[in-house]
Amino acid sequence: MRMQRSPELTAVLGLITCICVFHTTTAIDIPLEVLSHINIEQLPTITAQSPSSLIAFPFDESFPMTCEAKGNPEPEFRWTKNGQEFDPSLDPRLMKEENSGTFVIPNNGNLTEYQGTYRCYVSNKLGTAISKEIEFIVPHVPKFPKETLDPVVVEEGQPFTLKCNPPKGIPPLQIYWMTINLQHIEQDERVSMGLNGDLYFSHAVEKDSRRDYCCFAAFPRIRTIVQKTAMSVIVQTKKSDMSPESANAILERKPSLLTPSTATSETQLVKGEDLKLECIAEGFPTPQVEWVKIGHQLPIKAKVENHGKLLLVPRVEQEDSGKYMCKAKNGLGEAVHYFTLKVEEPPEWVIEPESQLSMIGSDVLIKCSASGTPQPTITWRVNGELLQGAPAPNRKVFDDTIVLRNAKASDSAVYQCEASNKHGTLLSNANIMIMNLSPMILTKEGEDYSAVEGNGVMMHCNVFSSPPSTITWSKDDSSESVEGPRLTIHDNGSLEIYSVEKDDTGQYTCLAKNTEGSSAVDAMLYVKDPTRIVVAQEDLQILIGTTAQLSCLAEYDKSFSNDFELLWEKDDMKIALNNTENSRYFVEDGILQIINVSHRDQGVYTCVARTPVDRDTASALLMVLDVPDAPEYLVLSEHKSKSVKLKWIPGDDHNSSTTEFIIEYEESQWEPGNWKELLRVPGNHNSAVLKLHGHVDYRFRVSGLNAVGRGLPSEPTERYKTPPAAPDKNPENIKIEGHLPHEMDINWEPLLPIEHNGPGLEYKVSYRRQDVEEDWKEHMVKRHSFVVKNTPTFMPYEIKIQARNHQGWGPEPKIVTGYSGEDFPSAAPEDVAVEGLNSSVVKVSWTRVHKDKLHGHLGGYRINWWRLRSLVASKKSHGDKHTLTFPGDQSHATVPGLTPFSEYSLIVMTFNGRGNGPGSHPLNFKTPEGVPEKNPVFRVTDVQKHTVSLVWAPPLEPNGILTGYLLEYQLINDTEEVGPLQTVDISNPDTTKWNLRDLEPVSKYKFYLRSCTTVGCGPVVSEECTTTLETSLASIHGGISTQGWFIGLMCAIALLTLIVLIACFVNRNKGGKYSVKEKEDLHPDVESQGMNDDTFCEYSDNDEKPLKGSQHSLSREIKAGDSGDSLVDYGDEDVQFNEDGSFIGEYAGRKEKRVSAEIKATIQTPA
Repeated sequence: MRMQRSPELTAVLGLITCICVFHTTTAIDIPLEVLSHINIEQLPTITAQSPSSLIAFPFDESFPMTCEAKGNPEPEFRWTKNGQEFDPSLDPRLMKEENSGTFVIPNNGNLTEYQGTYRCYVSNKLGTAISKEIEFIVPHVPKFPKETLDPVVVEEGQPFTLKCNPPKGIPPLQIYWMTINLQHIEQDERVSMGLNGDLYFSHAVEKDSRRDYCCFAAFPRIRTIVQKTAMSVIVQTKKSDMSPESANAILERKPSLLTPSTATSETQLVKGEDLKLECIAEGFPTPQVEWVKIGHQLPIKAKVENHGKLLLVPRVEQEDSGKYMCKAKNGLGEAVHYFTLKVEEPPEWVIEPESQLSMIGSDVLIKCSASGTPQPTITWRVNGELLQGAPAPNRKVFDDTIVLRNAKASDSAVYQCEASNKHGTLLSNANIMIMNLSPMILTKEGEDYSAVEGNGVMMHCNVFSSPPSTITWSKDDSSESVEGPRLTIHDNGSLEIYSVEKDDTGQYTCLAKNTEGSSAVDAMLYVKDPTRIVVAQEDLQILIGTTAQLSCLAEYDKSFSNDFELLWEKDDMKIALNNTENSRYFVEDGILQIINVSHRDQGVYTCVARTPVDRDTASALLMVLDVPDAPEYLVLSEHKSKSVKLKWIPGDDHNSSTTEFIIEYEESQWEPGNWKELLRVPGNHNSAVLKLHGHVDYRFRVSGLNAVGRGLPSEPTERYKTPPAAPDKNPENIKIEGHLPHEMDINWEPLLPIEHNGPGLEYKVSYRRQDVEEDWKEHMVKRHSFVVKNTPTFMPYEIKIQARNHQGWGPEPKIVTGYSGEDFPSAAPEDVAVEGLNSSVVKVSWTRVHKDKLHGHLGGYRINWWRLRSLVASKKSHGDKHTLTFPGDQSHATVPGLTPFSEYSLIVMTFNGRGNGPGSHPLNFKTPEGVPEKNPVFRVTDVQKHTVSLVWAPPLEPNGILTGYLLEYQLINDTEEVGPLQTVDISNPDTTKWNLRDLEPVSKYKFYLRSCTTVGCGPVVSEECTTTLETSLASIHGGISTQGWFIGLMCAIALLTLIVLIACFVNRNKGGKYSVKEKEDLHPDVESQGMNDDTFCEYSDNDEKPLKGSQHSLSREIKAGDSGDSLVDYGDEDVQFNEDGSFIGEYAGRKEKRVSAEIKATIQTPA
């Protein structure tokens, strides 16, 4: 019933409320900084105490009763046990600590005398604090009573229960039903254990008869398991003379509940405990149990266990309260039970009393309230005594509030509030200090704060005073208090600035003021640029054994150059970088290198960019790729004569899915130790049926394959030897060949040793003529070849080969067809004809040779041809023979690569496996004219200021009747533009020299020459040359240089020069060495100097030669001419000479010294 408040109480509470608005309470804990300046007395405060329940487990060495406290003056400690004074120092067995209330109970004797409820009291002259009640529990060793149990005799089909009745002990309690051999009693819908540990049987069956039903009770906290005396059960079966229908009529019955035994029951639980409701029924057929909550759905967290007989609702709440029903039913009826659940709660603080520091003369309120079911009882104490035992005139109690009016320093005390109901007790100590003190700022003067732009910052101003101080903050010597939406002054005096800006940089002042005085401190705020990771590593897959590189690049405020750190973490653990030889981690320029990556390197790597004020992080997943681990636990099953099933557990695929499993086998007879592949299965399979051969001692292994490669194989299985069997297959790849006309060679691929399937393998070779009515001829052989002799030439045969061993014959063999030995073809192709396709290609046709004349398998046809002569010359010369082979049944073919304007002869023949047949009658034919080959020689023989002389040799293969030459030239000075192409059509095929006139002096020209027939002109040859600056003397006298008298004169001069040289040589031998070279260096020849200014012409037979050529010295041209321009060379090239010897004279003129001259040519005349 709620108590009515009087007007006087209302007024007092209103006054107290007003006081509280202006004087907020603070914690009573006085900082050490204050105590170092002034000596302030402080109420005792308990800082550590033992839990409310202390159990003396037998395996612990000792049991501390903890009670630690602080205060000024130093507090004193005392204890009570079961409400009576208890002094630990009077018991020599207890260990006591100095300046502490803690004492230790050693585990070296009888502990039961210390069992009880303890409480610690901590006092100084200001007051007393008390601890919670601490219960010291000495558990006894639980034991089942020694007893003799009579056998449980039950009729088949009737229910029965085996009682456990476990002893009391420290929870939790775990119960097991097992046999003497520690085999669990199987539980199901018919047999189950209840929450009380009893074993219930819905109906008895014959197999329930046994003599070793044992109940085991386990107490994990004291590490103890105890066993009840074994129980016997005897199930009396029905008489055998009863019909099955009668027996069933007796057994079948509707359900009834074995537990609970009443129709209704009530359960009370404390909030947070687990609800366990059970219904175990008997009947036949075995009843099924259903659960419902009356008027509601079952809680979502509810679970049904123990084959439907147990309803479990973990951590019940108030809303789980209500009525529940279980229903056990079978085909004959049902049984129900109703449970009423009430959920109660232990005490829980609504308002826990707080320690207060209040000024003298103020009114102090101490509030304490708690909730719970049932409603907790509140008990007040002061300094450990009930309020009734320590009256005070200015203290009033109103419901859950104590009021101290006009408090004095002597009112300082420790108040205790205790809230209790049947489910527990709460105790709280509140230190009430009454004193006046001017502000003391505990934060250091001149603190520097650094904040990142955009982040927040907290600048502290820790003040201790009574009454509480008013805190204001100002900036940069301003008298105005800082304010704004981004600024907050907290109750503890700290100034918080949200989303700091650059303009917030400056000096801040904290001012604390109360009725007793004021105090201030300064602080400096610096705003920094944020730290950001601008290049972060993405997730990475790396192959094992390689080097992984993880990149990280960050930006930060430059003022932190000496304080910036770039760190790496793996799975939130810092990576140690010791830079030793054994270290696999190296960091350089923000790149983390991991050498020789292994599986343990896989994980999440985090780059941490850190300054003293902020940090940024970026993470990446490193996945290590490797071949799959070896499969494990290989098991062979389903053993059959020619197959077995293999199962395995795949190994780790190391981040690359297994695509295939490779199954290998090894056998011990033919190739022991040699593993061979047997089968491949997809990577998502873990078993395979293996087809095997007979009479083989197998063992198997499996390896995985992924994108990285093939992993190591598994350990091999045990051996499995298959029994002998007849062969599964016959020989394959049967080849029938005839190396001689009257023999037939039969060869085949023998069965592998593993395919023998047993000992005694041999082959039966059967053959007969095809299309002839005759019996099979059979031969047994052990090798893999057989020769049939005295066969007609090239006749078809049917052949089959069958394998056999001691166990029997292989499958029926397939019949293959082959032919006996071949002989040479006896006929040549007829009606051979040639059709010209162009000047170098002809089509040859013929009539096929009849198959009766082939005497073997047709291989194809061959064409042999040779060149008889060129039609340009009348002389015949038998050329090299050429052959082309055309496989298959052909009647025509194309022969390429012929020389135009020539006469040829050819023959055609057929061939088979034995060789060539006779050739056809030779057929002569002629190829039409074509274009000539390119000219083998094309040179510039004389270069002047305005003229150039060109000489050439006719083509070696004119491929027809030469009709003349096509000469073209153009100006190609060293510019991108070229002059127009000039053309000279030379109609005389005997012309081999041409003079070009009216050319530009000191200009580069390119000349092109092609030989022509009536069909067209052949490939081009080209030449480049640069005209000279002046006309040489050789050119002036060029006209007479070809006259006979001039040649004679030159020969006489040469002879005279030779005689002079011989005389000089003889004279030199007599008078010492004479250096001609030195003489020439001292007296250079004027004409020789002129030669050095001359240019030369380059020869090219390449149509693709660049227009711009390079110039060379004349001396190199003369040396080249010594070997390249000899008459012998021209003779070899079949060069045409004019009857007047003009070419010879011009060639000789090239050997003479000449002075360079400019040439210009616009008019062309033959030489």
